[in-house]
Amino acid sequence: MIKFAKLYAHCAIKRWVQCVKASLIFVFILTLAAGCGDGNAAENGNIDELDVVYISERFFVLHTQDIMLNADNYVGRPIRYEGMFFTGVWPPTGEVFYMVVRFADDCCGGGGIIGFEVYLGDIEPFPDDTWVEVTGILERFGNGEEEMLRLDVITLVEMDERGSEVVTLQ
Repeated sequence: MIKFAKLYAHCAIKRWVQCVKASLIFVFILTLAAGCGDGNAAENGNIDELDVVYISERFFVLHTQDIMLNADNYVGRPIRYEGMFFTGVWPPTGEVFYMVVRFADDCCGGGGIIGFEVYLGDIEPFPDDTWVEVTGILERFGNGEEEMLRLDVITLVEMDERGSEVVTLQ
């Protein structure tokens, strides 16, 4: 009976490894397919929903940080996420800017805000603390020395249901 149990365990592990290998190959193929396209669909006002990078609530901090750290992989692509709309003023110049953010809480009780500045163009801003869904094209802006990232907004929609204002790395 012990030999049968060992044989069964060995076969189960072997099937599990094969299943994991097949899953990884499938994910790899999907990743390659998702990277295809000209990336300029938004210039024409057309966005293929399959090209949109959606930042989910559960992985908000991780995905946002990945975009910031690997900006070359995301610049020119449409990004969509939900958050709070806020207006800010840049103190040195008095320039008004807008952002869609969430509050980030880290392990040590600190935190801040995480999200992106949004360029509205002709879109009317919402009152501060309005829960919105933003879709825009990620772009670099700045004076060359200090480049930053922002979304050139395509759609900005007030949401009926509010998500989690505070997100964590967990």
